[in-house]
Amino acid sequence: MKIFGVGKNYYPPTDEARRQFTAPDEPIIFLKADSSYLHNHKPFFVPQFMGRIDYEGEVVVRISRMGKGIAERFAGRYYDAYTVGIDFTAHDYLLRAQQNGLPWDIAKGFDGASTIGEWVPKDQLPDANNLHFRLDINGQTVQDGCTSDMIFSVDRVVSYVSNFYTLRTGDLIFTGTPAGTGPVNIDDRYEGWLEGRKLLEFNCK
Repeated sequence: MKIFGVGKNYYPPTDEARRQFTAPDEPIIFLKADSSYLHNHKPFFVPQFMGRIDYEGEVVVRISRMGKGIAERFAGRYYDAYTVGIDFTAHDYLLRAQQNGLPWDIAKGFDGASTIGEWVPKDQLPDANNLHFRLDINGQTVQDGCTSDMIFSVDRVVSYVSNFYTLRTGDLIFTGTPAGTGPVNIDDRYEGWLEGRKLLEFNCK
């Protein structure tokens, strides 16, 4: 199983911020180790030795068939389900990597850093370009987004990734996070919602 992430894939939430924002020309893709995969509502153990850890709530898609060099117009045939996930990020490690032009692997791919909820079949939800989701921490909404605000659509991302990596059944793509990310604390309780369905629920320890 391969786990892909997309960096900087949401427009800023305000018009003023958008005017100052420079969108990337192509999707920013990174890989996360398979040991980062965390599911079945298992707790996330905060790696305190890594310093500040940030949460990033995202829509995740599941690849359902093998594909290579997929045309964007056919990309929807290659994934079959959605969920809500959290791309946990080691803030200090990522900052150093970005400042020094280094890989993001440790900052994004450490154990438990790819937490996902329960899957919902694609045909039970609206179009991939109009999925509403939110992340609650301790009962308070911290992120509230819609895939219509993505810079690169799900189909565009699937097509782009497939140019470089052969996609296989079971691969996952974290599609990017909207505004509202922040630091993780021990004893936090996370709940992730997609189109009104609670799919993700776990504690931090």
